[in-house]
Amino acid sequence: MSNRSIGQNGPTALVFHTLFTAFIVAPLLVIILVSFSDKGYISMPFDGASLRWYQAMLEAPELMSAFWLSVWLGLGSATLATAVSVPAAIAIARYRFIGRDALTALLLSPLMVPHVVLGVAFLRFFSLMGWTGSFTALLLVHALIVVPYSLRLTLGAIIGLDRDAELAARSLGASRWISFRRILFPLILPGVVGGWVLAFIQSFDEVTMTVFIATPGTTTLPVALYHRVALLTDPVTTAVSTVMIVGTMAMMFILDRVVGLDKVLIGKK
Repeated sequence: MSNRSIGQNGPTALVFHTLFTAFIVAPLLVIILVSFSDKGYISMPFDGASLRWYQAMLEAPELMSAFWLSVWLGLGSATLATAVSVPAAIAIARYRFIGRDALTALLLSPLMVPHVVLGVAFLRFFSLMGWTGSFTALLLVHALIVVPYSLRLTLGAIIGLDRDAELAARSLGASRWISFRRILFPLILPGVVGGWVLAFIQSFDEVTMTVFIATPGTTTLPVALYHRVALLTDPVTTAVSTVMIVGTMAMMFILDRVVGLDKVLIGKK
């Protein structure tokens, strides 16, 4: 091993990555600490810890309704995205047909189009169609933008999968549906579940596009926080943000246990 390789993986690299991680995590830790402030405004440091802002969060009807809307929206959009991703991933991974690359690019295109552009486009479209303020329209849009996250993990689970068990089942008389339900789907289930979890997180945290098409009756939690920060500076916002941070960490932990973050982030098998 060369001296250059040793230097790249030695104490200098370790110190750099430690400082870089601390730089990223520090603002989140500050938000969590401020949420326990006993003062009526955002400040650090504070004299004593208090749970008053968590109680105020639970007693704020606009925040609680926005939270449950985000939960139902995330559940619905992640489920719809998974329903689209599973057959699409099977078709893309197993078959060669005209338009295969175009279909793949279309399903992954929400990753490339800025969400601001999507927000303006859907705002105009919903205004023309008279769907403004519709939960169904918001659900379909969220499902559209989270399909790539579900599709990538499902594809990763299918590509390279040994087909011997499926072929054996087919040779013994099993139909395509039976072989899918009893053999293929259980084998790709970790990737499907991981894609669902990641799609739910993306839908729940989406704000850039949603802020354009949300109405007072369909305000999600991130949009409600966005509007609240513009008007108020009380620690209720930090309390809600702490709940979202902890919730996202819990979901990512589940994703790591189910399918592995290395597979999600760098495609490692």
